Amino acid sequence: MRIGIFTDTYPPYINGVSTSIVMLVSALEKSGNQVFIVTVNAKEHSYEYEDKIIRIPGIPTGIYDYRLTGIYPIRAINKIKAWNLDVIHSHTEFGVGTFARIIAKQLDIPLVHTYHTMYEDYVHYITKGYFDGASKKIVAHLTKFYCDKTASELIVPTRKTYNLFKEKYHFDKDIHIIPTGIETERFFKENFTKSQIAEKKKSLGISPNDFVVLYVGRLAKEKNVDYLLEQHKILSKKNNNIKLLIVGSGPDLEHFKNLSKKLKIDDSVIFTDKVPWDDIPIYYQVADVFVTASLSETQGLTLIEAISSSVPVIAINDDSFKEVVVDGLNGYLFNTKKEYRNYITDLIKDNEKLNYLSRQARASSSNHSYKYFGERVLDVYKEATKGRIKDTPKGFFERLKNVVKGGFNGK
Repeated sequence: MRIGIFTDTYPPYINGVSTSIVMLVSALEKSGNQVFIVTVNAKEHSYEYEDKIIRIPGIPTGIYDYRLTGIYPIRAINKIKAWNLDVIHSHTEFGVGTFARIIAKQLDIPLVHTYHTMYEDYVHYITKGYFDGASKKIVAHLTKFYCDKTASELIVPTRKTYNLFKEKYHFDKDIHIIPTGIETERFFKENFTKSQIAEKKKSLGISPNDFVVLYVGRLAKEKNVDYLLEQHKILSKKNNNIKLLIVGSGPDLEHFKNLSKKLKIDDSVIFTDKVPWDDIPIYYQVADVFVTASLSETQGLTLIEAISSSVPVIAINDDSFKEVVVDGLNGYLFNTKKEYRNYITDLIKDNEKLNYLSRQARASSSNHSYKYFGERVLDVYKEATKGRIKDTPKGFFERLKNVVKGGFNGK
């Protein structure tokens, strides 16, 4: 198939959405499909095209590195027409997502959409605390409109997101639950020697006998890192050899650093700041457990990275994580602060249990490979294009003629 992927975020920007798309593109191409990308350029007034990737001008949104665009250059439109796509897959509701909707409508191409982001959890970045209630209602309305009125098929990564659409947005179309896959092999512990791991620990100030609790992700309000720091204060009083390793950066990095000083735990909390994507896997290898208390995820890709690294997960009991964490098998889901602390304390004391969870974590990671992910998404594409006759060159140019005749008005 010839597949057009439209996204507001793509490498060199690294986040959960761009990682998901990179994995999908790799899986689709390895199974013989051709994939084309339309995304936003880091340069606000620049259009670029290279190796089946169109980058159109975008402006910063104030939310992390995300950029939006309302500029759809004619040369981008002409290039997309020439791709002769079988299906369009959008990964954003706004900006490039709107462009995807216009192109799909005008060229009569089926539109598949993946909903990645719980936007209501991010409204505060735009409103700065003002009119949050009204803004959330607007976001919910626009999200439902885009997914319900324009998409042929909708994909969500977890049951939590499925429930959002069914119970809150009253979405009445079919929804495909497809957890994002990753390149699990990249995180396998056999990729690293004992000396490499020892060197990394030494560089981080971690001793061989330390029990390392790891968090990987953006450092922002909605990630609930305060929770981890506050519980670490209690844990560190009873366990002298415990370290909390926080890998990543974000708008609240300094806040969390200051909080660790205020809590007087900065001697046992390690902040790495931003880490190159290629270097991430070794950080999992210095950890004993991976933790998260975030309630804003649609899916925690870092949890899959952790279990692929043979690192058990201790995560807050949220529907987003139930696709990854099997309670008592490859980690634990906690409901209270006391449960969180008890799970960590038990694993510090019980090395046999820790090793069991580690082995099971690695075994369970096979369910989250990017190859399986790609196969399931391809099935949705086939559903979206079912019954459609493959274009001949004549048929394609007939459609282009109709577009020109009707005008490219975005309706």
